[in-house]
Amino acid sequence: MAGETFVERLRKIYAIYTGVFLAFVIVLGIAEKMGLPAKYIGYAFMFGTIAVYAAIGIISRTGQLAEYYVAGRRVPAVFNGMATAADWMSAASFIGMAGALYLQGYDGLAFIMGWTGGYVLLAVLIAPYLRKFGKYTIPDFLEARYGGKFPRAMGIIATMLVSFTYLVAQVTGVGIITSRFLGLPYEIGVFLGLVGILVCSFLGGMRAVTWTQVAQYIVLIIAYMIPAIAISYKHTGIPIPQIMYGQALSTIQQKQELLKNDPKEIEVREIWKKRSQELEAKIKGLPTSWEEGKKELEAKLAALPPGDPERAKIEKALKDYPKSAKEAKEKWTAAKRQADAMAKPPKPYTQPPQKPIDMINFLALTFCLMVGTAGLPHVLMRFYTTPTVREARTSAGWALFFIFLLYFTAPAYAAFARSEVLQNLVGTAFATMPEWVKKWAGVGLVRIEDLNKDGIIQFAEIILHADAIVLATPEIAGLPYVIAGLVAAGGLAAALSTADGLLITMSNAIAHDLYYKMINPNLSPSTRVKIGKALLLIVAAAGAYVASFKLAIIVELVAWAFSLAAASLFPALVLGVWDKRMNRAGAMAGMAVGLGITLFYLIGSRFYGLDWFGIKTISSGIFGIPANIITALIVSRLTPPPSKELQDFVDSVRYPKGAVGAGAEE
Repeated sequence: MAGETFVERLRKIYAIYTGVFLAFVIVLGIAEKMGLPAKYIGYAFMFGTIAVYAAIGIISRTGQLAEYYVAGRRVPAVFNGMATAADWMSAASFIGMAGALYLQGYDGLAFIMGWTGGYVLLAVLIAPYLRKFGKYTIPDFLEARYGGKFPRAMGIIATMLVSFTYLVAQVTGVGIITSRFLGLPYEIGVFLGLVGILVCSFLGGMRAVTWTQVAQYIVLIIAYMIPAIAISYKHTGIPIPQIMYGQALSTIQQKQELLKNDPKEIEVREIWKKRSQELEAKIKGLPTSWEEGKKELEAKLAALPPGDPERAKIEKALKDYPKSAKEAKEKWTAAKRQADAMAKPPKPYTQPPQKPIDMINFLALTFCLMVGTAGLPHVLMRFYTTPTVREARTSAGWALFFIFLLYFTAPAYAAFARSEVLQNLVGTAFATMPEWVKKWAGVGLVRIEDLNKDGIIQFAEIILHADAIVLATPEIAGLPYVIAGLVAAGGLAAALSTADGLLITMSNAIAHDLYYKMINPNLSPSTRVKIGKALLLIVAAAGAYVASFKLAIIVELVAWAFSLAAASLFPALVLGVWDKRMNRAGAMAGMAVGLGITLFYLIGSRFYGLDWFGIKTISSGIFGIPANIITALIVSRLTPPPSKELQDFVDSVRYPKGAVGAGAEE
């Protein structure tokens, strides 16, 4: 089929798909007006969209090597841009980013600046050159560029570590959505979501994932834009949230100024301060304080007669009580951090960081996210799927445009959400608490406690988890439930699309890079695909298992992945293209040092109180990135240069002309 005909056919198919999806939303909206219960709307969105993705996966099934790994290298630029945007805009972008902006205000812009800026680095420094190289994976490039199996092995380790951390974040998002909108426990929701992930990627590899991701992008962008437009119209009468949310910012500023000196708010903040002091005393008193707390709860339970309504409360407290003194220290330290934050008056929403350390952390996070973006294996693999080098570069531009549509809307989404809470929730009676609060409290993402016992909700009594903001805002704003279901479908699409790309990347890293390239090079193409599918199941199950523990909020998990990618893969890739003198010893030493330092600080600061210069855990890569680059440059200059053949290889990759680079496999 001619390229033009193929593109036209794709446009027609996805235009029809978009129209049908919009009609589906409208029909559900009419059904809600006629009395269809909310739970059935949730079921329709969840299972309806997953069924469509599964159908695409089944239609796109393949056993051909090039189709499974790189979608046959025939994905047009605009569609590769949409697939890349869906692959890229994970649960962190859809669910977590506006939540971070809601909670942090100006400080949350580091996520937008870092993630979008990173795509410029990707398009300029790496994407076209990888496409010129051809082949299938990032470890393929590292072995070809630096020679030998050790660079491939290092690439496999880094790819698995980065991708698995990122996968856990996506499965966490799926678990939150399915548990809230299907009424299931979070742990069950995680494994149910796993089924949705697998039906998209198991049968057809990159081919199925690509065409599913295009469909998922259409769902997620519609789901993100419609609520923002509806809320903008409700508040301002103009349905353009990107230019109208200044009114919401003005409302936030006025309301928060009043909260600073409100006697009731001050009273609640003092209670939080006292709670922080109590937690500090308990932490200092470990392990005795942990033992005494457990005995106290057990004594209370023993003193209550059977059937007493208080027993359920005490039993839950015992179930949630830390299982060890070590766990108590971690939980109580986190609770103290939250209490300290709640004890402070709300920071001006649009105010840039004032303290030097806050500005340093802001810039460090922005830098780590930028560099990490350009080093993510599952995103880089997307540039192997275009027909030509020119289309690889063009698709990076399209991807940035499709990402821009959501990122340009996220600040408006967050501002309108905070304005809604300040205007319609703060100051209302606990007796008339909205239904959405109870529902999201059941998922563990909202907590409102009457700390000063006055029966009125104060701002300092509201704890909204970052992961709840986007999903709950339609309900907070009083929009029809069909909009809430639509947003859930969009969040699910964002999480599934990225999870699919990550699973393909990890299964390829083991089946292709490790097993075929390093252990058994005599495998037939069909056997390689079968092994890849089997490993995909194993990795997916492991990701769901780890996600069931809720290790951190989604944006934090994703930031860890970006720091790891930035400190390991990015320097080796960029220096591999732009520094002919870079050799295997330098690149491998840099990767080992950069990854080691980043992991050391990430684990130490997150779990053991390690603190270097006040840098937060999510910016751990700020230490590993320069360490990697400096080590690589020094070691490469102290050791023999690469061979003439490798330097010629760098020259051939650096001038990305032609349709397909040398080295493409069968």
